[in-house]
Amino acid sequence: MGWLWAVIVGLVLGLVAKAIIPGKQTLPLWLTVICGMVGSLLGNAVSTWLGVNDTKGFDWTRHVLQLVGAVVIVAIGDALWAARRRRRSTTTV
Repeated sequence: MGWLWAVIVGLVLGLVAKAIIPGKQTLPLWLTVICGMVGSLLGNAVSTWLGVNDTKGFDWTRHVLQLVGAVVIVAIGDALWAARRRRRSTTTV
């Protein structure tokens, strides 16, 4: 059941990250989910490093760090995806 939650969290964080990033993103949905999952893992790692990964009540700090991680990873993933698409369109002509 853990993998299902990872996919759901990845989808939600990826879509929220795409909404936060200005401009139009060309990242497909499947890659948005993967980037959201990686961003969530990055946020968890940073929260563990900072020592705020397990607090009493709702872990606001950890969730904000997960969202920040997702925004960073989605932005990087979108830039790489767009560059790949541009490179493919110029080489096939």
